[in-house]
Amino acid sequence: MTADPLVLLPELDRATDRLIRAAETLDDGAVAGPSLLPGWTRGHVLTHVARNADSYVNLLTWARTGVRTPGYASAEAREAGIQEGAARPLAEQLEDLRTACARLAEAAEAMPADAWGAIIERTGGRKAPAATCVWGRLREVEVHHVDLDAGYRPSDWPDAFSQHLLREVVADLGAASGVTPLVLRPTELEHDLTIGATDKDTTVVAGPAFELAAWLAGRSYGVDLTTTPEGPLPTPPAWI
Repeated sequence: MTADPLVLLPELDRATDRLIRAAETLDDGAVAGPSLLPGWTRGHVLTHVARNADSYVNLLTWARTGVRTPGYASAEAREAGIQEGAARPLAEQLEDLRTACARLAEAAEAMPADAWGAIIERTGGRKAPAATCVWGRLREVEVHHVDLDAGYRPSDWPDAFSQHLLREVVADLGAASGVTPLVLRPTELEHDLTIGATDKDTTVVAGPAFELAAWLAGRSYGVDLTTTPEGPLPTPPAWI
């Protein structure tokens, strides 16, 4: 999957539509029920996805205007926004989600070509070109759609998304210190991916790219994965 924001925007539109259609199948009781994220209801997930859209509107505004506009005012404000909106009924959640996603689509459409190269500051102080925002938002939508626990699974992720996510998680973990080395063998690829300083004795974990990505991202127990030498799956390193 390319990182080109203009190429990714249609895929983001499709992923957003899938998420909204899934949310529309819920009712107030389901929204108040648990998601797959510990301690979060589905209302927390939906509210987070809406506020995350607004955070990307802020970052694209920063890139377009040059005026510093952080995604969130603070970590505390981010958490407060999620908690304040989590208990709302489905109708309010849907209206908020639709309008927030529409605001982001409008902000992306308003971006001049050269603004995508502007450097903005992502969560945690990471500096990156504004072009990375589209992939970041696509990742949020696809992963949290799974977290919603409304029938969408990592196996439903588009192949290109799964492989891009897997490579990103592997790169992030590989750059971290103290991680357990792993060799990953996606069935769709003709080469291995590695985390840490591997050698001939390093455990090889094999399976579909979506399952490897979901396992490393904490969204799967890896039931469809195999190990060499045969044995239980190692505990994956913690990812963001």
